[in-house]
Amino acid sequence: MKEDILEQLADDYLNFCGFFTIHNVKFQPDKNSPDYLQKDDAVPSDIDVVGFHPTRQGADRTWVVSCKSWGAGFDPKKRIELIEKNKRIAGRPAWKSFRELVKKKWADALIAEIHRLTGSEKFTYITAVTKLRGDESAWREYTPFQINLRGNPIKIVTLQEMLSELYKKTNTAVASSQVGRLLQVIKASGWRP
Repeated sequence: MKEDILEQLADDYLNFCGFFTIHNVKFQPDKNSPDYLQKDDAVPSDIDVVGFHPTRQGADRTWVVSCKSWGAGFDPKKRIELIEKNKRIAGRPAWKSFRELVKKKWADALIAEIHRLTGSEKFTYITAVTKLRGDESAWREYTPFQINLRGNPIKIVTLQEMLSELYKKTNTAVASSQVGRLLQVIKASGWRP
């Protein structure tokens, strides 16, 4: 089940781009690993949407999407600063919202799960956000994330980008999702973004 509207939108966006999708893919570090810590690693994490495109190759074939539908938007530089300083946000350590980027054992667990699902360790990691505040290259090029994800590309995709692309591709055939149907009705009304 897709938990929020941004996840639904990301799913529709991937489907419109030709991806097959699955949702809430669970992963966690191996309990037999020497760096496994019960207090940090006992509860699985999940990736909101995983998309697999049958005709694409390499890292572009699989997209791993983590949705952050934060009303205030997403500031990559500020978020990295909070992670580096081990700050807390809403009562929990900032790194826990991105454990698969920040902690190697969580990145390894994610990569293993993607391999189990797709047969490949190559993918593009997408942070889907409501609004980007600042320069996305700080997030995309942050060396610790790149190392933990073994060089797999990292991108940010905004709500506006997804909506614009979906709006352009929407036609009159009845859409298979509520988001797609809403966009069809909006388009039929004559409204333009």
